[in-house]
Amino acid sequence: MWIIKSFKELSTTELYTYLQLRVNVFIVEQACPYPELDGYDLDSYHLSFKEDGEVLAYARILPAGIKYENISIGRVIVNQKSRGQGLAKQLMQQAIAFSQEKWPNANIQLQAQSHLKHFYGSFGFKEMSEEYDEDGIPHVDMLKKDN
Repeated sequence: MWIIKSFKELSTTELYTYLQLRVNVFIVEQACPYPELDGYDLDSYHLSFKEDGEVLAYARILPAGIKYENISIGRVIVNQKSRGQGLAKQLMQQAIAFSQEKWPNANIQLQAQSHLKHFYGSFGFKEMSEEYDEDGIPHVDMLKKDN
């Protein structure tokens, strides 16, 4: 079941499960110590796919003007055991659809790990920066223009 909630709508249990998944993937699995709690969660919408009470996919969506001048999709994750089933594609479709419905005629920006730029490109995102290091992982900024 797909669920999207603002930070204020999240229960403490939901918030805990989202943060636990993010830490497990981005910090533990990717062996990348960085400040996961960056202050943006408070202004975000939290999109997740849950099955039998377990979070299988998650993304964070920020309105324009918070992190970037554009809408931002980030913290895109599929639970390790659920990969290879098309959930990442569905997650991005859901995040883009929500963003376009909530903020029509707005551009969407994201920071992509470089090895995923073709995946994001399949949704219409175009590179807008050179590759750079973010916490020891190569990244590139990408933009999807509303048109």
